[in-house]
Amino acid sequence: MSEDAPRVHLSVLLQEAVSALVVRPDGVYVDATFGRGGHSREILARLSVLGRLLALDRDPAAIAAGRLIVDPRFTLIHAAFGEIGAVLDREGVAQVDGVLLDLGMSSPQLDDAERGFSFRHDAPLDMRMDTSRGETAAEWLERASQQEMERVIKDYGEERFAHAIAEAVVALRGERRISTTRQLAALVEKAVRTREPGKHPATRSFQAIRIHINQELEELSLALPQCTARLNPGGRLVVISFHSLEDRIVKRFLRLQAQPVGLPARLPVRAADLPQPSLRLVGKAVFPGEEEVRINPRARSAVMRVAERL
Repeated sequence: MSEDAPRVHLSVLLQEAVSALVVRPDGVYVDATFGRGGHSREILARLSVLGRLLALDRDPAAIAAGRLIVDPRFTLIHAAFGEIGAVLDREGVAQVDGVLLDLGMSSPQLDDAERGFSFRHDAPLDMRMDTSRGETAAEWLERASQQEMERVIKDYGEERFAHAIAEAVVALRGERRISTTRQLAALVEKAVRTREPGKHPATRSFQAIRIHINQELEELSLALPQCTARLNPGGRLVVISFHSLEDRIVKRFLRLQAQPVGLPARLPVRAADLPQPSLRLVGKAVFPGEEEVRINPRARSAVMRVAERL
């Protein structure tokens, strides 16, 4: 397959994630990041006739693809996973038995030139996961201050040359609008003075701008406590992350929720009366095996964490 050929989306850690998630075949589950439905189809295959699956996605293209699944146990909703609590309220669902968050980009999103996520194609600089609303990357680059751009590229892309890149954007937009992926990639390539082996100089900047445009880390921080609050006892939260910023948020949240509440020493409180943790960690972090990475190189950075409601 050539580098420019579109790829079929392969759900990462498919069997591992669904095996960890579906603890009750007749339960109610949420696939909060439907994508192209790989995880949802496997969840449905493991549910009994009494089971139910709700799936969320903010990408209209994912919602369109999901209409191919015709199953009375399945409901697909156009919404970001940060809205999971409100969605469950609208659907009349108080508690669920499991929530899956697969935080990666889907291959169709990356490979569709018109979406503007990749610099492999010359395309409009959009980068919105939900193309029906919000500001495009081109619009943000046109109005953002140099300080804001530098902060985003440094914090979300962990890019050493964030200052030089932001400075170059401000200089160029004084002459013309930065409206395509190739324009931005070329600008970043000139501003980045050293190269990482095997990585395009614009990789970190594109990641950072995409995260900012879609408020990905904010959505994750909003979603995690909502997911925990909606789990039945014994219900599972399964999260697959694809870069260190996401995984750091997930790991810290799960560890905090799994720790007993600390109190000052020598207080006359019985252990039985102390507030209990809301979650327990299930196993260790799970990574794709060599064979999965060989088949799907985009899986190489994935890490899965699982927790259970107490």
